[in-house]
Amino acid sequence: MRLPCFRERPEPGKVRRMALDLRRVAVVFAGAASFLNLYTPQAILPFMAQEFAASAADASLILTAGSLAVALTAPFSGAVADVLGRKWVIAGAMLLLIAPTVMCAFAPSLEGLIFWRFVQGLLLPPIFAVTVAYVGDEWPPQEATGVIGLYAAASGFGGFLGRFLPGLLADHIGWRGGFLVMGAITLGCFLVVLTCLPREKKFVRASTLGASLKQMLNHLRNPKLLAIYAVGFGVLFNFMAVFTYVNFHLAAPPFNASAAFLGSIFVVYLGGSLLTPWIGFAVARLGRRNFMLGVLALWIVGLFVMLVPSIPLIVLGLLICAVCGFLTQASSTSYVAVSAQSGTSAAVGLYVMVYYFGGSLGAYLPGLTWEAAGWPAVLAMVSVMICIIAVVVARRWEG
Repeated sequence: MRLPCFRERPEPGKVRRMALDLRRVAVVFAGAASFLNLYTPQAILPFMAQEFAASAADASLILTAGSLAVALTAPFSGAVADVLGRKWVIAGAMLLLIAPTVMCAFAPSLEGLIFWRFVQGLLLPPIFAVTVAYVGDEWPPQEATGVIGLYAAASGFGGFLGRFLPGLLADHIGWRGGFLVMGAITLGCFLVVLTCLPREKKFVRASTLGASLKQMLNHLRNPKLLAIYAVGFGVLFNFMAVFTYVNFHLAAPPFNASAAFLGSIFVVYLGGSLLTPWIGFAVARLGRRNFMLGVLALWIVGLFVMLVPSIPLIVLGLLICAVCGFLTQASSTSYVAVSAQSGTSAAVGLYVMVYYFGGSLGAYLPGLTWEAAGWPAVLAMVSVMICIIAVVVARRWEG
C-alpha cells in the first residue's frame, strides 16, 4: 500500500502559498539581522564609556559611526541593486557583515571600535534598503504595505535582541562576548535568507549604474518623496535620542540600573513588532495622513510620561514611543515603496540615507543636550522634532 504523502502531487495553489511563505520568512530574517547589529552597543553604552574613560557624547560616536556609514552608502546600495538585482546583494552583504561584527569584540580602543562600527554600517543598507525594494517589486501594492509591516516587526524584534542580549551577556561574558554572539546569529540569518529567498521575478534592471543614479536625482525632485524623507529623518533622530540617553538616565542615581536591566527594558520594542503587521489595515481604514497624525499625538504623550521619575512609568513611556516610532517608520517606508514609479531601490536608498543622517544627529546632538541640561531637555528636543514631523505630514502627505 502506498503512503498517502506519495499518492498525488501537491496542488499548484498550495505550492504557490508555500513559496510566498518562504519569501516572508526570508524578509523577516533579513530585517532582524540588520537591526540586530546596528543597535548592539545602545544598551551597554554607559559601560563601554566607563571602560574607555569617555564622556557620553564621545561614547555616542560608537552609535553615530554605524548610522553615518549607513547614511553615506544607502543611496548607492540602492543604485547598485537596481543594476545587479536583489537577492545576491542582500545575501552577500549579510555574509560580509559577520567579519566587522566579530572584530568589534577585539577592538583595543574606542577609536578601533568606532572604525569597525563604521564598517558594519557600510554593509547594512544592501540588506535592509534592498529588502524593502524587493518587497515593493515582488508584491502587489495592496499587499506591499502589510508585508513591509511584517518586515518592520521583524526589524523591531531584531532591534530588541540586539539590545537585550548584549545587556544580558555583559554581566556574564562582557560586552565583547556579546558581539561574538551577534556574529553567530548573523551567520544563521544569512543561511536562512540564502535558502528561502527566491530570485526576484518582477525586477526591472536599470541599464547602467549611471541610469540608476539619474533615477535617484529624479526622486530628489519629487515633492511627495521629499516629504516622506523628511519624516524619516525625524523618526530615527527621535528613536536614537530617547533610547540612547534613557540608558544614561537609568544608569545614574537614583536608579543605578545594571547592564542586564538596561538591556531588558528594550522588551518594549516587541510592542511595536506586534502592532506593525496590522498597519496596512489601519492605513486603509483611516487614511495614511490621519493615521500618522494620531500616532504622532500619542508619541508626545509618551514623552510626557517619561518625565516622571518612576521606572514603571519610564518603561510605559518607552513602550508608547516604541509603538509610535515603529508605526511611523513602517508607514513611511511603505509609502516610499509604493510611491516610486521607477528605481525603487534608489528611492528607498535615499530614504534610508536621510533616515540615518537623522539617526547620526539623534545619537550625538542630544548627548550635548544631556550633558548641558539632563533628561528633560533631551525629551524637549524630541518633542520639537515630533511637532515638525506633524507639520510636514499635515501639509504634504496625501490622505
